[in-house]
Amino acid sequence: VQLQASGGGLVQAGGSLGLSCAASGRTFSGYFMGWFRQAPGKEREFVATIGWSYGTVYYGDSVKGRFTISRDTAKNMVYLQMNSLKAEDTAVYYCAARPAGLKATMAESYPSWGQGTQVTVSS
Repeated sequence: VQLQASGGGLVQAGGSLGLSCAASGRTFSGYFMGWFRQAPGKEREFVATIGWSYGTVYYGDSVKGRFTISRDTAKNMVYLQMNSLKAEDTAVYYCAARPAGLKATMAESYPSWGQGTQVTVSS
């Protein structure tokens, strides 16, 4: 599995930014795609996950209502739309993939990871 995240950058607090993740290397039917983030000196934090086949979504409490995860199965793409950004959203964002049956919010459940993209929110 190969995952390539893109779309990070610098944005002012209150602004919006969209991330993309190109997925390849296998059929993702039955898989779940996730976004995590890691700020300097902090542990990797669960952001959101989406089921590839049915689009079932789940969000971390810190982003609920502000971020939206989606996928385009025809293009093998996963997206994260981030609105109302805050300084505390600053982190490296990673896309990841896991098979069904594993805990969605745990980084250890995801055997496949992209390289990460930096998001910086200025206050």
